[in-house]
Amino acid sequence: MAIMKRIILHIDVNNAFLSWTAVNMLHKGSKIDIRNRYAVIGGDEATRHGIVLAKSIPAKKKGVQTAETLYNARKKCPYLEVYPPEFKVYKKYSDRMYTYLCNYSKKIERYSIDECFLDCTDIYQKYGDPVKLAYHIKNAIRDNFGFTVNVGVGDNKLLAKMASDFTKPDKVHTLFTSEIKDKMWPLNVNELFMIGKASSKKLHELNINTIGELANTDIDFLTRHFKSMGKMMWEYANGIDESDVESERGNPKSISTSVVLPYDYTNLDEIKKVLKNLSMDTGKRLRYKKMYAPNVSIWIKYHDFTKISKQLTLDKLINSDDDIYDNACKLLERIYNPDGDKKVRSLCVGVSNLTDQYKVQLSLLENNLKEENINDELKKTLEDIKRKYGDKSITYADRIGK
Repeated sequence: MAIMKRIILHIDVNNAFLSWTAVNMLHKGSKIDIRNRYAVIGGDEATRHGIVLAKSIPAKKKGVQTAETLYNARKKCPYLEVYPPEFKVYKKYSDRMYTYLCNYSKKIERYSIDECFLDCTDIYQKYGDPVKLAYHIKNAIRDNFGFTVNVGVGDNKLLAKMASDFTKPDKVHTLFTSEIKDKMWPLNVNELFMIGKASSKKLHELNINTIGELANTDIDFLTRHFKSMGKMMWEYANGIDESDVESERGNPKSISTSVVLPYDYTNLDEIKKVLKNLSMDTGKRLRYKKMYAPNVSIWIKYHDFTKISKQLTLDKLINSDDDIYDNACKLLERIYNPDGDKKVRSLCVGVSNLTDQYKVQLSLLENNLKEENINDELKKTLEDIKRKYGDKSITYADRIGK
């Protein structure tokens, strides 16, 4: 029996922060669509965080670039309109899209706030072929939610993601293994997924300028210059990626929440605030599944795309936000040096080795057992209130107004 080729879709929201702000403004009665104006999403201009987080197409045509200061952006476009980031709004539209995509496949992975992978191997034939399915999803998201996405179609996650990064917006692109030489190999090596600025610069210094040249470079040569990353570079350049779409539907083995930050963070207090939000989201999903975890982990990706992770095994099972957050902070203190030169680009908080059977060590005293039962009842009541009246009905005191 022939093995069925995998069909993976990568859905990527076009200019997510600005698009979601625009849609939210229109829903509130605004008469303007900032996607068609000289507009950006930007931080506070009065602080060092006054940088461009997202830009409209008209602003891009004026030379405005993501991550540049608003001061410089205004030099290029004096009539620039600046709108503040609204992460609660972004999460709302991200959740809506994710919930909608769950209707298509049980194998769905939320890769970031504005990206999802779908394994459509078992369902694409209902729509005729993978490309027809991709167009169906793309058009449905545009018509139902008011924002556009690119959809990449490939036979693994890497190729699907690379395909979705081709011309934008509101497009469907394919990148199957048979198309790698024609569509991917001519690209500049810095367009390969996971190749950061430092690695790209070093590759160019080694006279490796295209993805095709990287794909045909000796692996031993690459590992001498890039260590373990060299093998990964070679595999990606050749379109090799065996990773699965890591679905959280059903009873997952792990749950994690990650975020790409709007700018590179260096302030420890700011980083901890992000960890708290990620811990709360992870805890909420853990309790929704009625599961517990003995392991907490975090990873940090820096501005130069290097990544470091750490895991902690506990002597008890947990599923509360506080327990997840407290242990995430312990891990942060072990791996992050606030006095160093590393800037944090993205963060993740996760729990693993999940179980739906809560076990208490026999050595615990009776009053501790009673306290656990009280806490469980309290958590259940709080979650019931949030499900009925919304997440904003109850919140931590230090999150009010944020």
